Amino acid sequence: MTASDLLSDRAIKAALKAAEVSGAPSKVKDGAGLRLDVRPNKSGWWRFRYWFDGKERMLSLGTYPETSLGQARAKRDEARRQIAAGVDPSALRKSEKVAQASRVEALALEAAGLPPVGSFQAVAQEWLETVHQAKVSAGHHSRTRIRLEQDVFPWLGRRLISEITAPELLAVLRKVEGRGAIETAHRIKDACGQVFRFGIATGACASNPAADLRDALRPVQSRHHAALTDPGEVAKLLRAADEYSGQRTTQVALQLSPLLLLRPGELRHLEWAWIDLDLALLTIPGSVMKRTKAQKEDGPPHLVPLARQAVEALRALLPFTGDGRYVFPALTTRQRCMSENTVRSALRRLGYANDEMTAHGFRAMARTMLAERLNFAPEVIEAQLAHAVADALGRAYNRTQYLDQRVSMMQAWADYLERLRLGITSAPP
Repeated sequence: MTASDLLSDRAIKAALKAAEVSGAPSKVKDGAGLRLDVRPNKSGWWRFRYWFDGKERMLSLGTYPETSLGQARAKRDEARRQIAAGVDPSALRKSEKVAQASRVEALALEAAGLPPVGSFQAVAQEWLETVHQAKVSAGHHSRTRIRLEQDVFPWLGRRLISEITAPELLAVLRKVEGRGAIETAHRIKDACGQVFRFGIATGACASNPAADLRDALRPVQSRHHAALTDPGEVAKLLRAADEYSGQRTTQVALQLSPLLLLRPGELRHLEWAWIDLDLALLTIPGSVMKRTKAQKEDGPPHLVPLARQAVEALRALLPFTGDGRYVFPALTTRQRCMSENTVRSALRRLGYANDEMTAHGFRAMARTMLAERLNFAPEVIEAQLAHAVADALGRAYNRTQYLDQRVSMMQAWADYLERLRLGITSAPP
């Protein structure tokens, strides 16, 4: 058996005195791996020498006289018990320091109102700032952030992302589903799935519980924008728009909605600088179109051939708003475009309920009737509607090679609408 407890306080003091006189450090052993490294400045450093997994290790047990001989022996004995249990005392100390540092950091973050490191909220915020924001439009990014802040962070935000299970995530999504927001619940699930995938890539977690919820939520019921497609009903709508008694700009917006085939947001943001009445062409910058962020920044503009009727309507409006930026300015200030509810409210005023006709419904009307009544090719119609196609080459082809066909189509469509307005509901020859 290895001898132990060889030192005494008198022996330690003598060793300290000798080191002070000689000016040279020395080592005095207490046995069982414990020794004191004596220094000339009347202090010492307790060290425990041991073997673990066939390798020599050294563990510091404190300084003398702050750590007494009895305390050093107690620490040595505890380390020996750990070794006997198969635990490396040095590795254990390092892990405890890391855990303590994590606790201190967590308290500091909590005091600053920030989420803990490795939490779902911390990973989600990093994903929002570094990945999501770079890929999508500002509006899309904002909606995703708000959904996470309102419906996920309060319940799972401070949980370690690596510990969140599929049932826990489902319980959070059920809260959203329970208030009838089925589509929002699906969008939140998709966003959470992207956060978990980002967490896997960065090492914050090892699995994506959102992937296990593929069939766990109620399905989203497909909704189509209400639109009129019967020629007789369309004729009534066109005549009602001509007789609209509200603001002049709103009346023209109603008249141009079926002629330009734009999304409501694109229509209300129209600027006079985009319009060439002599060339009968509207050029909408890619940044205004419904596209990804990259496509908004680098994509080509959307070209809208203007039929004769559209040019006439715009020329008639030019004296009223042509001295400003927007074709359809707000009623209160010309520094902003008209409200997103203007055309919809005008339709309500004309007697059309939301389940009968919407501002977006003019596009659905054209898409159906151009194909069924005027026999135009679907790819030409889709190109004019600026619907995305599968690949970049296809998008470029639709926006350039179909321009001549679209010029003809837009004029034929305007002529057909004019025939309907006059009460001629049969398709043109």
